[in-house]
Amino acid sequence: MQYTSVMTTEMSVQTERVDDIPLLMWQQQVMGIPQIIDDIIQPHRNRDGLSVGWTIAAWLCYIVSQADHRLSYVESWVADHQMTLQRLLPQAMSVSDFTDDRLGDVLRYLSDDTAWQAIEGEVGKQIIQVYELPQERVYTDSTSVSVYHDHEGNPLLAYGHSKDHRPDLPQFKIMLSSLAPFGLPLVTLPVPGNQADDGLYIPVIEQSRQVLGRRGLLYIGDSKMEALQTRAGLVAGDDYYLMPLSSKHADMLDELLQPVLNQTQALTDIYLHPDESDEERQPVRAYETVRPQEAVVGGQTITWTERILVVYSPAYAASTRQGLMTRLRRAEAELMALTPPPARGKRQWSELGPLAATVEAILKRYRVQGLLTVSYERQETQRHIRKHKERPARTETIVRYQIQVAPDVQAIERVQETLGWRLYVTNCPVAQLSVDEAVRAYRQAPVFEHNFSRLKNRSLGLRPLYLHRHEHIVGLVRLLSLALRILTLVEFVVRRELHEQKATLTGLYEGNPNRVTERPTTERLLRAFQPITLTRISWAGQHISHLTPLTSLQARILALLGLPESTYTHLACSAVAISP
Repeated sequence: MQYTSVMTTEMSVQTERVDDIPLLMWQQQVMGIPQIIDDIIQPHRNRDGLSVGWTIAAWLCYIVSQADHRLSYVESWVADHQMTLQRLLPQAMSVSDFTDDRLGDVLRYLSDDTAWQAIEGEVGKQIIQVYELPQERVYTDSTSVSVYHDHEGNPLLAYGHSKDHRPDLPQFKIMLSSLAPFGLPLVTLPVPGNQADDGLYIPVIEQSRQVLGRRGLLYIGDSKMEALQTRAGLVAGDDYYLMPLSSKHADMLDELLQPVLNQTQALTDIYLHPDESDEERQPVRAYETVRPQEAVVGGQTITWTERILVVYSPAYAASTRQGLMTRLRRAEAELMALTPPPARGKRQWSELGPLAATVEAILKRYRVQGLLTVSYERQETQRHIRKHKERPARTETIVRYQIQVAPDVQAIERVQETLGWRLYVTNCPVAQLSVDEAVRAYRQAPVFEHNFSRLKNRSLGLRPLYLHRHEHIVGLVRLLSLALRILTLVEFVVRRELHEQKATLTGLYEGNPNRVTERPTTERLLRAFQPITLTRISWAGQHISHLTPLTSLQARILALLGLPESTYTHLACSAVAISP
């Protein structure tokens, strides 16, 4: 009998989800993030493995793709995507390059102020040069980030005015400057949570000047930027400013509104969306005047002419009118509840002084002083007390005060005439910034507020914060600001290309696949790359790779970003012999 020997070879199959990882990695290379970081950060010579720049590049892929900044989850994610990452990275990597300790070291490198300013400057210049971005206007603003940490021993955490409406929690602040009109972050400045915003504008403006390498730009901010020294610092640096004035200038507003109310001042109609039909849209109305300004900067007296824009917004008027009526109703209800009818358990006021002080505090809290008329009625009642043991019978006089509240109709009407009006100031010449251009420029503020929403909420998820060490928190904020640049830039480039092509995208909305959009968000664009799977089959000394074919939508998005389809297709190499 003859026997045939058969040698069997075991087949192995590896499968990984690729999704948006190649897009994010290539986008970072176009922005120059890993190359710039490796040129600037020189780690200790004993550090081995993947370089800091490429470690950050892979980490940013995880943060943006998973909307998660937790260090402890990165290592397992890298293990699940090791085959994909190794083909995308120009250096050899291992899962151990992404342990908590090594990622903590990366954050420590980013917390170095000198290194970070150099990174931020070079990344900004690279992006502006590659994408030929406009550099005329910069928006500056701050936000607060509340944490549940013990703030003792951490100079970054302190109690202060909370924009998260959590004054009971310690916090830190983030000052951000962004390039208009689409909000690309330029400078990220984390500061202690009890630091006032007034003193943060000049430092972030100085760093923005270093990134842009230009003067004569328009810096836009909210009313916290109105400090005279901030404005003077911009004038001294040959730059321009635009900001609204706060309610502290109510007297000036009343004075400048008099010619408007007397109908002696002509107003300019401004349509915020001139390309759209304005038949039913109420225009913003405005006029301007000027005043001289003077301040001392660096021991020198600076003088300039400041334009004051008196602007009326119908939308602002409607919202403030509604807010005023709500405050009046709540104040009236709270005032009437102070003096309820006599009953067991109901407090009665027997002295006018404390009651009047409480009334005034309520009026001040609701900001309705002079709009509600409060009258006080003194009431006396006699109470007979029967004889008890040695105490004779007697009659006592009980005094209580009752208040009546009525709206002052004329005063409310006078206030309503001024609702919707606001003062803006700028030193930019009319030839460079007309009244309507100034109003439109400031109205772009919600675009920049979206940056803070992305940074703190779902897209990047800075809150809740799981790190405690000062340098780790600073490093993480700076790392997430790089992720924010990726989100912002992808969105801008795609929208710009769609606008130039007069085209739209279809298929980004799961529940409505036929819905078209010309302004897609980065989050939806990245979601369109799910799922893409890379499979490698190894058998008999060879391996074959297969990648899920790109859909027409995915190929279109890559083309809009200026990325080749080989961004993905090069992952699926042909069969290659491997060593036994």
